[in-house]
Amino acid sequence: MSASCGAIFDPSRLEEQLATIDRQLHQPDFWNNPEAAQKILSQRKRLERLLNTERALERKLADLGALLELAQEGEKVEAELAAELKAFCGQLEAFEAETLLSGEHDHRNAIVTINAGAGGTESQEWAEMLLRMYLRWAERQGFVTAITDIQSGQAAGIKSVTFTVQGENAFGLLTSEIGVHRLVRISPFDAAARRHTSFASVFVMPEVDDKIEIEIRSEDLRIDTYRASGHGGQHVNVTDSAVRITHLPTGIVVQCQNERSQHRNRELAMKILRARLYQYELDKRLEAARKLEETKPDISFGSQIRSYVLHPYRMVKDHRTKFESGNVEAVLDGELEGLIRAYLVARRQGRVLSPYPLGEGALAGE
Repeated sequence: MSASCGAIFDPSRLEEQLATIDRQLHQPDFWNNPEAAQKILSQRKRLERLLNTERALERKLADLGALLELAQEGEKVEAELAAELKAFCGQLEAFEAETLLSGEHDHRNAIVTINAGAGGTESQEWAEMLLRMYLRWAERQGFVTAITDIQSGQAAGIKSVTFTVQGENAFGLLTSEIGVHRLVRISPFDAAARRHTSFASVFVMPEVDDKIEIEIRSEDLRIDTYRASGHGGQHVNVTDSAVRITHLPTGIVVQCQNERSQHRNRELAMKILRARLYQYELDKRLEAARKLEETKPDISFGSQIRSYVLHPYRMVKDHRTKFESGNVEAVLDGELEGLIRAYLVARRQGRVLSPYPLGEGALAGE
């Protein structure tokens, strides 16, 4: 096990927590509060998964040791050893990342919004490249994604997009992506082949559980329907199936046009509205310490969290963690594990600011 992982993962401590939960399960009043009981059962499931993964990795490490001994004895197992070692390192890094996700909301699904910034058509195409990167990353993780709203660019790319990512720890992993992303490359839209810098912002919210009380009064909503445009297939724009919901007291506007059914679009838009109202209420409580706009800096030079350079050299660099990769193509194809892991480690060590710096209890409104 890596040193950093060993410093934050103690199997004996987790076994003690599991034993404590098992004692709670046998209490006669355990199911008196079903909501609290479900949270405890979810915690138990996560602890079991972590412990089972740790044990599997220990067995894998022992197998690697046996292969190494065979290699030292002259057996031709170098290719098998190299392949097994690469797989083990990938599994270990994924496990280490999960041990860094202990926040109350880290396990939730995520709602991601990408907005093109300064740079016109260049930035709109950059926003579309980021969308592809995250969709490919989610596919690598076995997550399910769905685009709920997309605004196409005039010449190329997209102006903005909102999509959901469904999967264990989706929100916790994607908090590493909140901020401004900068691309430097030779412009494909410039006849003089000059170098251009483009910007796009990424914001991530947890998908709010229906059990969390967010009061939305029908009289506070204005619901408009309209004909969808852009992506979505040949039938999506035949009827007025797209839905735009305006929350009048706050001015928050959400829209969804990706589904053919107006009912389904309205359902998805309400889910996003609940998440945004949850974030809105959180920011009101924490206004003295932090405002939502502080996580949404100007989408321009000097505010970026990460740079992707394709010219005059090739490099991806995260300016918060100093993590670098020369394989830009792999990153843009969804290979984000190293960047995400570096962020989570730095956040645990206090070297970078969490998007929710006052803690998960504050996020829950406690």
